This record gives sequence, C-alpha cells and structure tokens, in this order.
Amino acid sequence: MDLSYQEIKFLPGVGPKRADLLEKELGIKSVDDLLRHYPYKYVDRSRFYSLHEIAEDMPFIQVKGQILKFEKTGEGKSERLTAIFTDGAETIELLWFKGAKYIAENYRTGVDYVVFGKPTVFNRKFNIVHPEIELASKMPPPELMGLQPFYNTSEKMKNSFLNSKTIQKIIYPLVQNIKSGIPDTLPSYILQKYALYNLTDSLVNIHFPKNADTLNKARQRLKFEELFYIQLSILRLKNWRDEQSKGFIFSKIGHFFNTFFKDYLPFELTGAQKRVIREIRADVASGRQMNRLLQGDVGSGKTLVALMVMFMAVDNGFQACIMAPTEILANQHLVSMNEFLGDIGLNVALLTGSTRPKDRVILHEKLRSGQINILIGTHALIEDTVQFKNLGLVVIDEQHRFGVEQRAKLWRKNVQPPHVLVMTATPIPRTLAMTLYGDLSVSVIDELPPGRKPIQTYHYYDTKRPTLNAFIAKQIEIGRQVYIVYPLIQESEKMDLQNLEEGFEYMREVFPNYKISMVHGKLKPAEKDHQMQKFVLGETQIMLATTVIEVGVNVPNASVMIIESAQRFGLSQLHQLRGRVGRGAEQSFCILLTGYKLGAETRKRMEIMVRTNDGFEISEADLQIRGPGDMEGTQQSGTPFELKIANLALDGKMLEIARNTVMEILEDDPKLEKIENRVMEVQLKKLKTNNINWGSIS
Repeated sequence: MDLSYQEIKFLPGVGPKRADLLEKELGIKSVDDLLRHYPYKYVDRSRFYSLHEIAEDMPFIQVKGQILKFEKTGEGKSERLTAIFTDGAETIELLWFKGAKYIAENYRTGVDYVVFGKPTVFNRKFNIVHPEIELASKMPPPELMGLQPFYNTSEKMKNSFLNSKTIQKIIYPLVQNIKSGIPDTLPSYILQKYALYNLTDSLVNIHFPKNADTLNKARQRLKFEELFYIQLSILRLKNWRDEQSKGFIFSKIGHFFNTFFKDYLPFELTGAQKRVIREIRADVASGRQMNRLLQGDVGSGKTLVALMVMFMAVDNGFQACIMAPTEILANQHLVSMNEFLGDIGLNVALLTGSTRPKDRVILHEKLRSGQINILIGTHALIEDTVQFKNLGLVVIDEQHRFGVEQRAKLWRKNVQPPHVLVMTATPIPRTLAMTLYGDLSVSVIDELPPGRKPIQTYHYYDTKRPTLNAFIAKQIEIGRQVYIVYPLIQESEKMDLQNLEEGFEYMREVFPNYKISMVHGKLKPAEKDHQMQKFVLGETQIMLATTVIEVGVNVPNASVMIIESAQRFGLSQLHQLRGRVGRGAEQSFCILLTGYKLGAETRKRMEIMVRTNDGFEISEADLQIRGPGDMEGTQQSGTPFELKIANLALDGKMLEIARNTVMEILEDDPKLEKIENRVMEVQLKKLKTNNINWGSIS
C-alpha cells in the first residue's frame, strides 16, 4: 500500500481541523509523513516505581495507586487543583494549574490509576505537575509497554490538545495496520548486504520499540535510507551534468599564465596550491563544464590560485569574472590583483553598487566588446544589463553568502555555461561537504604560504584588562595595528551597539594619543568605507568593529585581534575573525576576552581556539558541539533538505558508506534500469513530489 498519498484527515482522532494544524505546524500531509514524524526521545514504561524510591534527579517515574482526595485552591487564572496520591505506603501530590474542571469531573478517589510524570521538589515534598493519568485496568502489562515515544509539537498544537500523547494515540493504530507489510524503499540486496531491517519493521520499531536493541536497528535502517537518497540524488545530478553540460576547452597554457608564473609570481607556490591548479587544469581541458569547490583556510592563497585559473581562461580567448559578497571584499580583490598583475597587460575592471552610472555605460560597452578580460564585482554582476562577449570562467568567493539562484544567474550569462570555481575560507567539515556540495568536485589548500607565523591565541578574563592594555600599547609602539571586535547579535542589537560605543569611549580614555576607527553595520556605506580606509592606510591604530570585518579586510600591519565577549561567538566565526591578523611576516596575536563564569561548552570552545589554528579541525569540532543546523554559513546557504533522523555530526561513517554504495550502483546501472533498482527511481520521484529537492545543491 502506498501511504504517501493517503490523507491524514480520515484517520481516527485527526479530522479536518487537526489535519490542517498538522500540515501548517509540522508539514505533515499524508500518512507517510505522519509515520516519518519520528519520536525525539523515549521513556521506559516497562517498570513501576514505589514512591519511597523517588529521587530528585529522576527524569520520569511511573507509579500505580489511588487518589485519596482532591483539594482546590484559588480562582480564575490562579486556580489550582491538588490530588493526594498513594501507592499504598507513601503519598505524593499531583498538581494541575489548568484543566482542573476536566480532571475533577473525570477522575475519582478509590480507583486504581497509573500515574506518569516528572517528580519535582517543593517545600521539601515531592510532587508531579500535570501528570499523565490512566485507568490501571486499561493499561497493557508493563512488559508490553516498553519504550514510550515522545513527539515534537508546537505551542499552537498543544493549545488545541494536539500534544505528544495525542500524536502517539493517532500513530499507534496506524502502526498496527502496517504490520501486514508495506513496500520497501531500498532494494533487497542492500538490506541483505548491511543486515538492515525492512521498512515495515523499521517504522513499527521507531515508534513503539520492544527494547533498546530493536530501536537501534530501526534507527540505523532509517538513517541509512535518508543519507542514501540524499547521495543518490546528488550523484545522479552530478553524472547528468557531466554528461549534458559540455564545457569550454581551455586547451593551452599560454602567454599570460607563463609570463606571470615566470616573472610576476611574488613567492614560490605551496605544494597544495600546485596540486589544486593541476586538478583545475584537468577539469577545464576535459570538455566538461567544471563545477569545483575550493576550500582553503584564511590566508592560504586561494585568490592567487583563482587568478592563475583566470589566466587560463584569458589565454584561451575567454573572459573571467569573480563575484564577492561585499564591496569591501570586491575592492580588496581589485587591489591584490593589481599588485599581482603589475604591467602584465590585462584589463581588469570593478563593478559594484557604488559604480557611477556614467562609468557603468563605458564598462558595459567594454565588457560586450571583449576589451575587459577580468571583471570583479558584487551582486551587481548578476544584473541583466551585465553582458559578456565570451564568459568562460566564473569564480564565486565566500560562496555561502550567495543563494543558489543568484549563482545560477551568473552562469546563465552564456548559452554554454562557463566553468565554475566556488571558493570558501570557512572550512567545511567532510560530512557537510559531501552533503551540501556533494555534486561539486572538491579541492583543498591545506598549507599556508612560507613565512607566515602561526597566530598565538590566548584566553583572558575581563579582570586582566590592565595587562591587555599594556600589551596593546606595546604593539602600537612597535608600529602594529589592533582590531577589537564586539558581538552583534540581532536579538540584542541595541545592547551590543551600546557596548561598542562604550568600548569606544573607554579606549579613547585609555589611549588618548592613538587614533581609533569605529565600524558597524548601522553606518552608511560611505562612512563605513571611510573608516575602514583610514585603518587600511595606517591613519588609525585601533579599529573597533562588529563582525562586519569578518570577511574582506586585509591589513598585513594589523597583528592583534581582540574579541570581546568571545563566549557569544561560534567556533567558526572566532576562527574567521582570527584570520584577519597573521597576514604579514610579523608575529600576530588573538585574545579571546570573556567573563569568569563560563559553561562547559564555552570553555571547550575557548580551549580549542587556543590549542589549534587548523580551520578544518575547528570546523569538525564546531559541528560536534553545535550540530549541522547551526553551523556557520549553512543557515544562509538554504540547505534544500531537512534531515529527520540522521545527524551529520554523528553519522559521518554511515554517510560515507551510503555515498560509496550509491557510487557502486550508478557505475553499474547509471539510469537505474535494472529490475532490482527500479524501486530507487520510484522513491526518488516521490521525494521530489514531496518538495524534498535533494538534487538542487550546487
């Protein structure tokens, strides 16, 4: 039976109103959706406790006994109902702050009940607030009750009496009905190979497991299925794109590349840079369109690699462009490229929101005629008026700042799509990269250029400010510059800006002889740029800023990064901020400032930052601590799928197995035409019609 099209409104206990609520709040439309709304936790209901066994740290207890008496106090909103409950030896209070009328009318003294809930202590006495209470005669024997599921709900649902218990009551008969068997979504040879439960057993045991072992087996099967179909969708898209999208062939390494390499290269390329250039060279000469993700830590030399790939495009008669998320970063690219290029003879132009209309007209003309070889810009590049003569390469920097649609507009600038190189300085954990960018080839620059000294990182408490001020003064006296970054979190924006302004006044008092810039998102772009430029040119020694400087400011002379309230930043963001220093040959420092009272997780973050400069190690730790949903950058990238049961922080090994399995299947049967593989084609179509667009990740 196909459950994906069966509406839930016809199920017992649902009806049209609840069906509407389930769809609006949880996206549950069909019976299949409901069965795939997995419990978030389980409580063991297989044993009863005696009241004398209760301890304060117990999450839940289950007790059998009788109500001795009811006591009602207060009126209206302050009304409270108390029941004195006994197991025959001791007593406990059961409390209700709402629904007292219903309880008083439906429950009686002297009747055997089973009470379930969380025990708390008030006035040295145990009580249970809003317990679950059922007639003992209607309860199955405890050994059959096993692990009871708990389901996520919303406040709106709870207000309409559609809580976890209600969902459990709706799903229970459904699970009994499917025991006759539903078609599997995985081929039998995969189930056998990995000793996985079939779909029916998995769904039965994920909702009402007999014991921990059956629950674990059900989880493993459903996690594998979820990761398998994500990878199948991604890798089929990649295969299709490799077949369909013919790429421009950059057949030669010519004048600009060779001249630059021989006469202009400022320093010897690292082994990692050479390896990445070779990988890209193979792509652009293959006749297939390149779609490659280039990961490299802050300062690893990604821009230089991108420039050398642009030379390949120009040497073969094509134009190239690079799109950056901010004007500051676009300007930074222009400055560093002009430094690299010298008088090599390439025409490089800049297009941003600030480009004057008169200059735009000239620029558009030169772009259409092919006079401009390389165009650097912001979102302005994707405007329809921007037309190239022959765009062969698109480089996208800090890609997580752009949506899929924005990026796609760039490679629609040609009838034949240009090669695409996506760059990020936010190291992406391996499991996330396989999922978010699984259809892209991945290159990693994992070496820093020679001469760079690792940044020394320290964690200071607020009490050490006098020591810190002396350190700042010493650094400025030897000619260095200092960043001081304050958090800017939307929920407390006013307070954050106030802290920044107070910090500005404090620094002016402590350092009356030094000049200070202040930058935050509320400033007008022109004022922001003016303040930034003063710091870049060395006219100010200290820059106070919010995280607007996270991406794009390159001041080799700045050697100190102080992060105020460092506990309020995620690991990846702390690492990005630290990367603003350490860009010159001098020793650089990063100081993490916090109060003394810190939670265990925050202390762990500070310890990791002090211990390592490795962005990939940090990103893996960030994924472990915060989980994939909160990872820096993934929220903006609009992940087009939602994991219901798998966890990228914990299930990396399973993800690799799923990916390798998919690769083997597609190598043998790329179009899934074999009889045993048709089930996968059916399931993929079903997932697409359910708006789980797992194939549009690029």
